[in-house]
Amino acid sequence: MQLPLKIFDDEVTLLVFFCFFLSVNLLAQEPESLKANSQFQDSLFNKFKDELDLAKKNKSETEITKKHLQLGDFFKDAEVYTEAIDQYTSGLKIAEQHRQDSIQIILKNRIGHIYLSLKNYDKAELFLVESIESAQKHQFLKAEAIAEEILGTCFEKESNYLKALEHQERSLALFTKLQDEEGIAVVNDNIGSIYEDLNQLEKAHEYFLKSHEYLKSVNSELQINVLNNIGDVYRKTKRYQEALDYTNEALKLAEAFENKHQIESAHKDLAKTYVLLQDFETAYQHLFEYNQLQEEEFYTQNFRQLNVLQTIYETEQKEAQIELLTEQNSINEANQDLMLFGGGAILFVSGISFLFMNRKRKEKTKLQAYEQRVLQAELEKKAIEEKKLQDEIQLKTASLSKYSLNIAQKNKLLSDLSSTLKKMSSRSKMDTQSKIKELAKELDFALQQEDEWDEFMHFFEDVHPQFFKDLAKSATSKLSSAELRLAMLLRLNLSSKEIASILRVTPDSVRVARYRLRKKLPINSKQELVHFLMNL
Repeated sequence: MQLPLKIFDDEVTLLVFFCFFLSVNLLAQEPESLKANSQFQDSLFNKFKDELDLAKKNKSETEITKKHLQLGDFFKDAEVYTEAIDQYTSGLKIAEQHRQDSIQIILKNRIGHIYLSLKNYDKAELFLVESIESAQKHQFLKAEAIAEEILGTCFEKESNYLKALEHQERSLALFTKLQDEEGIAVVNDNIGSIYEDLNQLEKAHEYFLKSHEYLKSVNSELQINVLNNIGDVYRKTKRYQEALDYTNEALKLAEAFENKHQIESAHKDLAKTYVLLQDFETAYQHLFEYNQLQEEEFYTQNFRQLNVLQTIYETEQKEAQIELLTEQNSINEANQDLMLFGGGAILFVSGISFLFMNRKRKEKTKLQAYEQRVLQAELEKKAIEEKKLQDEIQLKTASLSKYSLNIAQKNKLLSDLSSTLKKMSSRSKMDTQSKIKELAKELDFALQQEDEWDEFMHFFEDVHPQFFKDLAKSATSKLSSAELRLAMLLRLNLSSKEIASILRVTPDSVRVARYRLRKKLPINSKQELVHFLMNL
């Protein structure tokens, strides 16, 4: 049975959707708040690192595991996911060796959640299933409830709604048994989102209201998302005033908590609702607010990630210097001992001076060779670390460059659309519907241009230079440009729904295209197309 997909309410909403993606402005300069946050992050990282070193010095396995978890949470909050996974994995190895059952389960939940954020659903499910089995064995109900909730979200992202509901309902039963009202509210909100994806809006509304009831008496940020979701349902059922009431309430709460992500979401939803009410000027104001917040968050996120990477690099560089100095001190002490021994030997055993000098020469040669090996190893280690950091910084820089190019290409189109919308809102006798269709055609024409695709493919080739060559060698017949685009998006691990949105086709068309692409590749019936492309 094919599941229903969410669609835009009408052509006007589609117009606003594209305006939202096109309207972006560059920040003029780095805010002072980013500098202050950078200093705070450096201080926090150094504190956690020192605590981990102290735990290692004291050989306290329990403390070492906890400090790896603490550092992993630090990197997770900074969205430096590779470092977070390294810390969680290091902690997990120690926890498994010393049978620290409860913290093992917590670490597996954290790793599963990161893989969910990275859209690597297979790995996320692997860790979460292991966590659930361990939690059941040791009767760790809360960790089991959390794992079931995250696993349900994985299946929802893969559009496997039946499994998603099954795991969310298990999580709900566990949170209910624990009388954990916050957990109950979160899971009810998740179940509502699943029914919203299925376009069963009445059921979605029922679960969102249940979640809201649990959170009303608690001063929690979780209320914001629930209020936004209720507003979405009212908008989709054309109850626009109720939609505005709930979304405005969500906006006020988000501003009180200074939750920028939820403030963005509220402004976007308000813009959609005002477009449906044909209040284009107010809709544009909310879109402008949304884009201002979005660009600020974009630069904040990139600055935060680069700052953390720079801090890691500087810390590792200092540790390498300390290690090198320690080695040099050991060598100096060895030289001093050797010289004292040689002097004593000459004084007491003058008759064997020739043999001693010969021995000393050999020892000195070995010592010099050892010094050279140590220095060479340190230089190679430093070169590898510097290259790794430079690669990561270049990748971020390339991302920012592409982002800036997109802005430059589309600013003019956005300016024209803004001017036209303002004229439409001020002229009562204008044929609004025909003008909107004309604007939509202009957008469609702009979106059909290949420039952005060419830039995107060049950027992709910079990151994966051998992918298209290896794909062409593997194919049994020549691939079309559309098939190359599909293969590239699959290599980025995007879902069929996401690919359909990017290519502006239906999910059914994506499935047919995937089938045709698969026929041109040497894949056996048991192998997944995505796995084949990921391994090229």
